[in-house]
Amino acid sequence: MCGIMAISGFGEVIQDLYDGLTLLQHRGQDAAGIVTYNSQFHLKKSNGMVRDVFHEKSLSRLRGTMGIGHVRYPTAGCSSEFEAQPFFVNNPFGIAIAHNGNLTNYPALKKELLEKYYRHLNTSSDSEILLNVFAVALANQRPKKLTPHHVFNACRTVFKKCTGAYSAVALIGGHGIVGFRDPHGIRPLQLGKRKFGMKEEYIIASENSAFKGLDFEFIRDIQPGEVIFIDRHNKLHSQVVRRGTLNPCIFEWVYLAAPDSTIDGVNVYKARLRMGEYLARQIKASGIHIDSIIPIPDTGRPMAAGLADKLKVRYREGFVKNRYIGRTFIMPGQKVRKRSLKFKLHPIELEFKGNSVLLVDDSIVRGNTSKKIVEIAREAGAKKVYFASASPPIIGPDPYGIDLPTEQELIAADHSIEDIRKFMGADGLFYGTIEDLHKSIRYGNPKIKRFSEGCFTKHYPTPEITQKLLYELGGCRNESREHGNNELASDEEGEAYKTMTLV
Repeated sequence: MCGIMAISGFGEVIQDLYDGLTLLQHRGQDAAGIVTYNSQFHLKKSNGMVRDVFHEKSLSRLRGTMGIGHVRYPTAGCSSEFEAQPFFVNNPFGIAIAHNGNLTNYPALKKELLEKYYRHLNTSSDSEILLNVFAVALANQRPKKLTPHHVFNACRTVFKKCTGAYSAVALIGGHGIVGFRDPHGIRPLQLGKRKFGMKEEYIIASENSAFKGLDFEFIRDIQPGEVIFIDRHNKLHSQVVRRGTLNPCIFEWVYLAAPDSTIDGVNVYKARLRMGEYLARQIKASGIHIDSIIPIPDTGRPMAAGLADKLKVRYREGFVKNRYIGRTFIMPGQKVRKRSLKFKLHPIELEFKGNSVLLVDDSIVRGNTSKKIVEIAREAGAKKVYFASASPPIIGPDPYGIDLPTEQELIAADHSIEDIRKFMGADGLFYGTIEDLHKSIRYGNPKIKRFSEGCFTKHYPTPEITQKLLYELGGCRNESREHGNNELASDEEGEAYKTMTLV
């Protein structure tokens, strides 16, 4: 999961890029980078949040009317500052790229780039490989004057060669901005515009929640297999160069996206409300008594609100979240994350003392953080502690850009719901169903027929995913964790990528 953005305008774009990346900060807090272009490229990137990477002096040097930006949550490779994006190559024309997703065939692509095309690779990032595949495809056409036709042909080659998930934005020196989304549409990518006198400026970004703050009007989602090219005169060209079937990542609505985003026609907040509403039927059928429903902040809030509304049970905020601690999935090292979990959530004891409470979260992965939250509720005086996950049990890895690499790390992969309940120490445990999750999202857009949902069903939208490949991808990530300290986990709210050991 990363956040990407590209802006092509008639004035300096750096302030919009900086503000836009801040609005996408929830998609990655490990590193940030921006590259702009006037008559030359200007690049600044480093580890840290947007506000830490860019300062007044560096912003003043990032000149140009077009640029791209990236906020990183690392999945493949390590969390070194050398892995920060955008990446740049000087041939042809000079190209920079920012990428969200994960290439599932990057070892084969790397071999081909090194042995056939003699490309130099500075990092272990699959995003740098994507950049070089695009650059080679563009250079092989030997264009004397770059046209949209050349860009579309280059992306056609990218779609043919690259498997997995990839939404990307690229900046071609002196020529324009490119945006493309893989033929399965797994990761989101959206297009917007705003008026500049009688002309129009354009934005491409992961989520349209960033548009309104920058005064851009949302146009539409970029289609699977579609390429957008905004030339140096700010004229927009688009073409679906490889028609595919939309299989958006279902975890965008569960956890990843901002609640004020609308992705592929489905509002994220409304989808989460519906997840809670559907879960209410299961809670009601259990016959348990609940005094109050308490969300695990932040993602659990709309789910808990929908659940409370349907059950006619009071909704209460029972945890205060320390806003000065970053999302724990980007903290470098297991010990640091374990320590942070001890003081990140503080209970409001009056909401627990003597009450039977239902805690609501979006997901449970390894269960360790959920177990600790149950302990906190009991220590605060709760009489009964029930726990509900709005999403189904996570039983498989996600090879498309979420750091769930191996089944061995997933508590639901080989444990029953009753086993998980006992491990967590809860008085009752409830999971949403995959059918209800589908309905929650399709209510907003019935045209979505399929999802990327392998973490819940082990059914993956791209044909190359086999058990053997998942094992190899998991091995690569485990190796990078050992050598690059790339142990990633999410914060308590979604618990999407815990790396605490299951005991």
